[in-house]
Amino acid sequence: MAENCSDSHEVTFDKPKVELHVHLDGAIRLETILDVAKKRGIQLPAQTVQEMKSLCTVEKPATLTEFLCKFEQYMHVIAGDRDAIKRIAYEFVETKSKEGVVYVEVRYSPHFLANCSVDPIPWNQKKGDLTPDDVVSLVNEGLKDGERDFNIKARSILCCMRHMPTWSMDIVDLCKKYRDDGVVAIDLAGDESLNCKADSGHKKAYEEAVRSGIHRTVHAGEVGQACVVREAVEVLKAERIGHGYHTIEDDALYKQLLEDNMHFEICPISSKLTGACDPDFTKHPLIRFREDKANYSLNTDDPMIFNTTLHTDYWTAKKYMGFTEEEFKRLNINSAKSSFLPEKEKKDLLNILYEAYGMLENTKF
Repeated sequence: MAENCSDSHEVTFDKPKVELHVHLDGAIRLETILDVAKKRGIQLPAQTVQEMKSLCTVEKPATLTEFLCKFEQYMHVIAGDRDAIKRIAYEFVETKSKEGVVYVEVRYSPHFLANCSVDPIPWNQKKGDLTPDDVVSLVNEGLKDGERDFNIKARSILCCMRHMPTWSMDIVDLCKKYRDDGVVAIDLAGDESLNCKADSGHKKAYEEAVRSGIHRTVHAGEVGQACVVREAVEVLKAERIGHGYHTIEDDALYKQLLEDNMHFEICPISSKLTGACDPDFTKHPLIRFREDKANYSLNTDDPMIFNTTLHTDYWTAKKYMGFTEEEFKRLNINSAKSSFLPEKEKKDLLNILYEAYGMLENTKF
């Protein structure tokens, strides 16, 4: 479909942008997967970029579970390889720079890229010597090199996984260890349709995150009901909600979150292709968010799997949802304000946007 083809869209908003919800392991270049597989002697069922695209991308609305299965096609190629992990982080920053992003928060599960000190070892890998701690260090190195070379600020969010609560305390410990070295928050991701309620392991990790002053976001209300969003806010003390489309089904909760200025990390193309929302973009919950002047960002989620760029999501919002340049400015300023940067860096980021948008700092939205 035209709206799912990233090559067919003009740049809808050519000013600096902020992206807050994008997964590193869903944003790997297909060329890189093929190259790393060749170097490591890993046989793939595809030999060309086009063949890999057919294997790894979602072209029409499916389910979240079907979407998550796509990772099984290629994650074993990157996981456990130090050079590959650093490379995908570096290339990610380059890609975002080309999309006009000046600040990005990229998220991932360190355990999914490790082959040691993780149980079970993911993707049927043989046990090696790469721990989740090593993964975080390597990603940090790649992001820093990218920042230096592409004039963009990049920070990371570490993901707990709904189906693996035993990993969650490791995640909060890594957040604490690397909080001054690029890691800005903790997240809870995974298949919400299979694990709606947060396990006690996740709750304990989030309680520790609160005690330790670690910022918190949670995937909630993507395919799950509004009650999952309520749990994210009331139990896990989330400061931002990943997706959150079904929040509007609970009018009291939605109004409360509007009053609280809760930030929603919205991913339009993703929400269609995972079956999270009506495939008709003119009926998307984002329209309600826009009309209510909610606090939200526009994001790609997993651009490689959806065969998109950030431009695709902006183009879609303009074409089908009535977005204007002024609304794009507003949402990016709100994104900067809702970022997990320290206050001084957040102010610097806002000043970059205000200058690029031709606005005074005290402009009110």
